[in-house]
Amino acid sequence: MKKTVTILAFLAVFPAGTALADDDCFVPMANWQPRDAVADLATQNGWTVRRIKIDDGCYEIDGNDVQGRRVEVKVHPSTLQILEIEYEDDERSRSREDGEGGKHD
Repeated sequence: MKKTVTILAFLAVFPAGTALADDDCFVPMANWQPRDAVADLATQNGWTVRRIKIDDGCYEIDGNDVQGRRVEVKVHPSTLQILEIEYEDDERSRSREDGEGGKHD
């Protein structure tokens, strides 16, 4: 009986854990674009780059936008699609999945 309850509890929590992992980029390193391509993407968008790092398997650009605001941009490592933009002075984050495209003000 205990084993059944434990299994049911695990199965009830498991789908929620899977949904939380959707933000991560799971791409083999052999398929990644080089950091120079990420830096070029930042330049094309008018961002000044302080640092490019890897976070949750995605590239993350830390820098400033055209207006000088601090920005963190999550980029898919193989497609270089912008997945999320977070502004330091703005608690809200903007995502390409939210239907916003192009440059952000």
